[in-house]
Amino acid sequence: MSAHNLEKPTNGAGYAEGQPLAHTLTNGQPGFPVYHRKFGNPAPLGLFSFASTTLILSLYNVSARGITAPNMVVGMALGVGGLCQLLAGMWEFATGNTFGATAFSSYGGFWLSFALIFWPSSGILAAYEGQPEELSSALGIYLITWFVFTFIMFLATHKASVALSAVFFFLFITFILLAAGEFTGHAVIHKAGGAFGIVTAMVAYYTGAAGLYTAETSYITLPVISLARAE
Repeated sequence: MSAHNLEKPTNGAGYAEGQPLAHTLTNGQPGFPVYHRKFGNPAPLGLFSFASTTLILSLYNVSARGITAPNMVVGMALGVGGLCQLLAGMWEFATGNTFGATAFSSYGGFWLSFALIFWPSSGILAAYEGQPEELSSALGIYLITWFVFTFIMFLATHKASVALSAVFFFLFITFILLAAGEFTGHAVIHKAGGAFGIVTAMVAYYTGAAGLYTAETSYITLPVISLARAE
């Protein structure tokens, strides 16, 4: 088996500048193709991890099937939304994609911190026992901080793709609605945040799939609508 030269990194999926997933296929074992490359594309892992954890929490936020307590998402937030996204972020640094590294590492940290809030041994919720209004205010400040960060990241997607911009657009709306729900105590605003979170997750799934379904690995390709101007 011999390794071929890797092509110049592209952002064909609209969100990554690292090495493409394929281009160095060995057909010695057709049922399980082997790719020789320095780095694969970590963005699909990061996006799928983010989307899956966001979808679960957002369904809880809209009280799907009568669920109101979000504690079941703790394991998902630690293992998938937290660890997998953090790993994807570190690999994005290695591929030279500063945006992807910043986004995945930061949101991986978000999910780890969110899980700790609901981890009994952390004592965070216990510190606000008997003070529901103070807890709501504290959570509101926590969420509004992530709204600010997400809006900053959204502004950095305007030369990427419509798909990626949509992920961050719906995400910053999700954070502002969830924060408003905590500050006002209105359940309907909180549920609206959950609904936008579901939309965010679906768009993130689509964007991740667009990076996974390449011409070399799939008969399916998904358009992301590039926003980059021709030089």
